[in-house]
Amino acid sequence: MNSTPLAERIRPTSLDDLIGQEHLTGKKSILRTAIENGKIPSMILWGPPGTGKTTIANIIANSLNAPFFQLSAISAGVKDVREVIEESKTKSGAVLFIDEIHRFNKGQQDALLGAVEKGIITLIGATTENPSFEVNAALLSRCQVYVLKPLSEEDLRKLAHQAIEKDEWLKKKNIVIREYEAMFTISGGDARKLLNLIELCADVMTEGEELTDKKVMDIAQQRIALYDKSGEQHYDIISAFIKSIRGSDPNAAVYWLARMIEGGEDVKFIARRLVILASEDIGNANPTALVLANACFEAVNKIGYPESSIILSQCVTYLAASPKSNAAVVAIGAAQSAVKHHGDLSVPLHIRNAPTRLMKNLGYGKDYQYSHSYENNFSQQEYLPKELSGTKFYDPGKNAREEELRKFLRNLWKDKYGY
Repeated sequence: MNSTPLAERIRPTSLDDLIGQEHLTGKKSILRTAIENGKIPSMILWGPPGTGKTTIANIIANSLNAPFFQLSAISAGVKDVREVIEESKTKSGAVLFIDEIHRFNKGQQDALLGAVEKGIITLIGATTENPSFEVNAALLSRCQVYVLKPLSEEDLRKLAHQAIEKDEWLKKKNIVIREYEAMFTISGGDARKLLNLIELCADVMTEGEELTDKKVMDIAQQRIALYDKSGEQHYDIISAFIKSIRGSDPNAAVYWLARMIEGGEDVKFIARRLVILASEDIGNANPTALVLANACFEAVNKIGYPESSIILSQCVTYLAASPKSNAAVVAIGAAQSAVKHHGDLSVPLHIRNAPTRLMKNLGYGKDYQYSHSYENNFSQQEYLPKELSGTKFYDPGKNAREEELRKFLRNLWKDKYGY
């Protein structure tokens, strides 16, 4: 097997060879047009792993024939950024590509800001994380954000054929792909995973042998982890982690936490998932869970690795040991379905705002009953559009805290919502 990975050997050098991301790079698309005109903005390429972020950056550099600098946010610091900026001052139209830009802290991102503003560099940042959370607002406002999508099965099929037709080593192996489903499942829309898998399979197959789903699964189960110590099992482990917390098993949860930490997972990614879980799986069964998860996220951002592992452990074990409820998820899902089904229903007149005389004359706010003027700070009036009157979206979960909420709501609303 060639020591250079297959994904590198066949990396496209022009947009015409790129597979996938047609919405960005296809004929007359916004990014292709900018490249062809030779005027690209600073940009953030946001998408899952293996969707072509680095490839697009390289194609841009080749197309513009511009000085091209590349840094990885994992290993580069402010000093590296400043050195590139200084060198770029003497080179017109320099492009700086920063992989995993979400790993740059505020100081590192601030070091880029002035150079981007003055046009000393054209920045291309690649990230798998939502740039709204991970890129400074000032820097983000000066960049176009382009969203990359996972490759479709048709894209992956084309990529597999492209690899077999173009790569000299694979040509010699004369591999015939007979079935694709296993490759599609394992790669999950990630081009790099697909190419790694093809190369892994070809390495142990005889010349002219057919590649079937069974063959792919057998080889993958034995050796796939050797290819990417931090990526191949990423989604399986985060899934096990979330399900262990949801299943109230702090022991399993902290084990999968350790697996992610030792595998080099971004601690902010873990903390963000915990904030989501606190509402999605615990909710009002223990409202403190969201408070602690949010505090955990803030603390992890301040402290960083490795001490943040202690903070994460505290939060994970607390969430796993908390009572569970998905009532909030069900409630918003039902409400959104009602909105889609019924459209924009009118707000009842009595709870509309009436800031002008005309609105008051039209009945806006008329007969509204101010809750605090009534006994127990409550008046049983209608708040939903008449078409949805009596519809129960929130059904408290079967746990001690939400049973208290159910009893409280039943006492207020009697039989209206069936609490």
